[in-house]
Amino acid sequence: MNGVLPIQPAIQMPIHPRMVAVVIGRNEAALLADALASVRDAGLRCVYADSGSTDASVTVAQGLADAVVQLSPDKPFSAARGRNEGLERARTLWPDADIVLFLDGDCMLIPGFVAAAVAAFDADPRRSIIVGHLQERTRDHSIYTRLAALEWHSVAGDITNYGDLGGIMAARIADIVAVGGFNPAVIAGEDSELGVRIGLSGKIVHKVDAAMAIHDAGITRFVQWWTRARRAGHAVGQRYMLHGKSSLRDCAREYKSTLFWGVGLPLFILLAAPLTHGLSLLLLGGYAVLGWRIFRHYRRAGATSADALLGARFGLFSKFANGVGLVQFLLNRARGRYQIIEYK
Repeated sequence: MNGVLPIQPAIQMPIHPRMVAVVIGRNEAALLADALASVRDAGLRCVYADSGSTDASVTVAQGLADAVVQLSPDKPFSAARGRNEGLERARTLWPDADIVLFLDGDCMLIPGFVAAAVAAFDADPRRSIIVGHLQERTRDHSIYTRLAALEWHSVAGDITNYGDLGGIMAARIADIVAVGGFNPAVIAGEDSELGVRIGLSGKIVHKVDAAMAIHDAGITRFVQWWTRARRAGHAVGQRYMLHGKSSLRDCAREYKSTLFWGVGLPLFILLAAPLTHGLSLLLLGGYAVLGWRIFRHYRRAGATSADALLGARFGLFSKFANGVGLVQFLLNRARGRYQIIEYK
């Protein structure tokens, strides 16, 4: 059974009549108070769903959230499961709400996004999910926070590349329920995978030109970045197997790219080197071409030359980390067992 802690006293801010919040976290005590306070200050009723934290996260949440759900350890933890169980509790408490805001425990909601999201929903009944601009809290703190800021950049409008959809979002509750919620077996990229099913249902994912939240990547070391990139490779494999052959061809290009640049080509170069007296090493020049393409992509998206160079360099590194993650997914798929990949 899930552990559901008592409802806290009502928020003193005006309560939003239509929107509720589900905040998820695992060992985010240092940032969780800011996340929950930002939701409270926006006037949203809130459920916090905790995935087996061993720090003070639950204690922090008890003082700020309206209700706290502790996920049972008898099933694997995942962000998808946390959002599902948090939403289930919110629907029980507040059946009048028709919109849910999903927020991670390492983020702070920007209050103006609530009004922007509601207006966007009201402007088009086909819109199921609304997102806005995500900002990095300390963009210039390190190369890793700069990389995170580059990752969050995308233009406003309807989203058709669901890799641009993150877990911070506002969504129509009825539409999320209609497609079965988040897939708890998807341990990474569960937000993008949900977006694909929303798209396949004929609904729209839309990005408004408004600030949505402030994110704290919490990545300070290369090994953390590598683990996160490896997790992304796992997500590419899993999304492709689920929807790569659908009409949306989800992750078909990314899967083939990861398989070629992150697995096939490096293996061929290494295995062929003794047979070709090292001539196969010349194929490494292909990565220079790939790096140029990544650099050009960032420049065309408006990045500075310095940021584009950084993005290109780590874009090349990520191909190998993604490749490892893809192989890990294939092994997990063969075993029929998935477990979250944590990088912080």
